Amino acid sequence: MATATATGAVQHDQDLRRRNVGQIDANGKAPGAADNVDDKKAQKPSQTSILQTLDEYEIVIAPLIFTALAFFTRMWKIGASNVVTWDEAHFGKFGSHYLKREFYFDVHPPLGKMLVGLSGYIAGYNGSFEFKSGEKYPEYVDYTVMRLFNSAFGALCIPLAYYTARELNLRRPAVWLVTLMVLFENSYATISRFILLDSMLLFFTFTTTLCWARFHRLRHESFSSEWFTWLFMTGISIGCVCSVKWVGLFCTALVGIYTAEDLWHKFGDLKMPPIVLGQHLVARVVGLIILPFLVYIFSFYIHFLVLANSGPGDAQMSSLFQANLRGTEVGKNSPLEIAYGSRATIKNMGYGGGLLHSHVQTYPEGSKQQQITCYHHKDANNDWFFYPNRNEPEFNPNGTLKFLADKDTIRLIHSQTGRNLHSHQVAAPVTKADWEVSCYGNTTVGDEKDHWTIEVVRDVASSDRTKIRTLTSAFRLRHVALGCYLRAGNVNLPQWGFKQIETTCVKTNNPRDVYTHWNVEAHWNDRRK
Repeated sequence: MATATATGAVQHDQDLRRRNVGQIDANGKAPGAADNVDDKKAQKPSQTSILQTLDEYEIVIAPLIFTALAFFTRMWKIGASNVVTWDEAHFGKFGSHYLKREFYFDVHPPLGKMLVGLSGYIAGYNGSFEFKSGEKYPEYVDYTVMRLFNSAFGALCIPLAYYTARELNLRRPAVWLVTLMVLFENSYATISRFILLDSMLLFFTFTTTLCWARFHRLRHESFSSEWFTWLFMTGISIGCVCSVKWVGLFCTALVGIYTAEDLWHKFGDLKMPPIVLGQHLVARVVGLIILPFLVYIFSFYIHFLVLANSGPGDAQMSSLFQANLRGTEVGKNSPLEIAYGSRATIKNMGYGGGLLHSHVQTYPEGSKQQQITCYHHKDANNDWFFYPNRNEPEFNPNGTLKFLADKDTIRLIHSQTGRNLHSHQVAAPVTKADWEVSCYGNTTVGDEKDHWTIEVVRDVASSDRTKIRTLTSAFRLRHVALGCYLRAGNVNLPQWGFKQIETTCVKTNNPRDVYTHWNVEAHWNDRRK
């Protein structure tokens, strides 16, 4: 009985255990388990796979949609307005100069304006339109293509903004928000629809920021090929943005501050060997200073290479530069050595220096004598005669030819009014610390305050200072009575002086002051043909 009961009890436990575990097939699986899993998979909506695909390829799909919207907002009906709008009058004209290869002068670096010229070349434009503000575009100017070229730079800012936000490790909603803010910013969209430099400036600003952000993400992979690639790409972008407008220096400052902070932390890392620190410093100097500078210089190299013909900006450049332009009159048929009785134009050698000039108008205050200025445009009022001083025999136009030399004391007589270049102890009209320079008297009336001594600074063509030469001789004019030097800086006279450059006699003797340096630009002498 006991055995039977025990055996029965054991059997009962095994039955219970079998019911809890369930039946197992030959493969060790419960019957119907696979069918249940398949049923659950079948119950999932098909939309899940589509959303997963969109999520996986969002990095491609989203920027494509944003970029398509960018091209639409920047290019839709871009040719609807057929008149020269706003600063198209300036930058369209600069593009024309590149197409005609005429030299011009402007305050902005050349890269953006060369791209405007390229857009005209693509549009088949010949450079003959004057781009007067408010004027209708003629049929031979495909302004729509030129505007489309510029708008492409503005449109490409949108994908750059998207990928920059991703590189800054922003969440997806933030990335989209940043991209949409750039996409729908009204000012960005508007300036991208005209022939301006701003769309190019924005484009290279965005490329700089993107490259910098990517370089920052690679900070733990220093000196890898990808690290160097993005470092140099940042440098190239900095060079490009500064070559469009100098306001791009703000972008340079952003990268510069980051770089200084990064190097400071590396300097404080005691585990970093000094050699590695030096390598970081050299890499950044090369990539973020030297490379941008080379890009900037290269843009000017192309600028001067293209603009080989004489143009409206010649007068802003040195006489020697002008003499090397095709079609210029500067230096052509001018005798080399200057003689007494010669008629000449005298060019100031300072930055943007003009030609020594006078006109019949007088100073409204001070001496109230005839005004002396510097003027950039070709004018008969720029012509002067070289005469001997009053202590020497009167000039004989038929006498023996005598050449000007270093340390000669001369008079300069204005060809149109016959008055002498003169200075006296009267304060200059604007620069009160200097003496006023005027025109006074004539060939027979005057005094020792009409006398100026030539002091040769250098001659790029010869070491012989016994003669003053056209174009190559740089000299100063020292006033004999006052000891001051004829100078033309960058100060403009008020409206009564026609906004021309103030010319004074500076009391300080500074041979390195290029604004006191002069040269003969053009020279005429019937006896020296």
